[in-house]
Amino acid sequence: MSLKLEIEGVMLDVVSGYAPQVGCELEEKERFWSELDEVMESIPTGERVAIGADFNGQVGEGNTGDEEVMGKFGVKERNLEGQMVVDFAKRTDMAVVNTYFQKREEHRVTYTSGGRRTQVDYILCRRGNLKEISDCKVVVGESVARQNRMVVCRMTLMVCKKKRSKIEIEKKTKWWKLKKEECCEEFRQKLRQALGGQVVLPDDWETTAEVIRETGRKVLGVSSGRRKEDKETWGWNEEVQDSIQRKRLAKKWDMDRTEENRQKYKESQRRVKREVSKAKQKAYDELYTRLDTREGEKDLYRLARQRDRDGKDVQQVRVIKDRDGRVLTSEESVQRRWKEYFEELMNEENEREKE
Repeated sequence: MSLKLEIEGVMLDVVSGYAPQVGCELEEKERFWSELDEVMESIPTGERVAIGADFNGQVGEGNTGDEEVMGKFGVKERNLEGQMVVDFAKRTDMAVVNTYFQKREEHRVTYTSGGRRTQVDYILCRRGNLKEISDCKVVVGESVARQNRMVVCRMTLMVCKKKRSKIEIEKKTKWWKLKKEECCEEFRQKLRQALGGQVVLPDDWETTAEVIRETGRKVLGVSSGRRKEDKETWGWNEEVQDSIQRKRLAKKWDMDRTEENRQKYKESQRRVKREVSKAKQKAYDELYTRLDTREGEKDLYRLARQRDRDGKDVQQVRVIKDRDGRVLTSEESVQRRWKEYFEELMNEENEREKE
């Protein structure tokens, strides 16, 4: 059984297996390992893998000759079934996690029955991800069955967050400055000079429009072309900004952890919350007053767009499978699969068309 999880953008495949017991036929055992090989082949190399299984084999104590796939801290001697586990780890570039941690015997033994104590349950991961494993042991006293004990592993996924590329948008002329009388008058004079002192506009509208745009860019300026973060801070006033700055300065208690600094930081947090609450209430009161005016339409549209963006699902769809039933994770493979699907859907003939 396998389960694919997406955690903070990292794909983790959790595989559970139960190998045939020692007394079973060799053919049955080889069939199990062949099926497990197929599972590993279906998992992309860039994804994390954790295999937890009762392999019914002893990999043994020591790792002479097998240092790349296991540690020294196994239990007893290796048997044929344990050698199959080691061989599987070598050909799939996996590591037997249990054997890398020096524990007391009671924290290594996974199976007890009739005075027999051994290790047959293992957790495997990719060799390259061993650094993410901080601990692995048997939980004494906890058991799934009477003879078997639970094996736990602590894994910390190292998430490499991709840096967001700055999205450049079109630089726009600040036409809204024409609301100010002084800007409007300056624009009018500069435009008249650019048109050669003419009061009536020329018949060639394309040339005139370009002159108007160029004059607007020079007189009014243009936007930076950078997309602003959409945070609900448009109602913050200077008092709120000052409170936030004081709170940031009070954050020094992290470096000098005294009770006095901690109390100062707590008080600054409470002050900022009060100021933000007052600023929001004041901003919303002014907004509700403006909504019935023509100038308030822009605020209404802005709120509507913001609510629309907040309600959208920004997560990518990652549960698309290919023809063989394997889950596709990359954006290119998902798009390619959708293309194949629609090409078949729109081009195949149904029974009525064939007749």
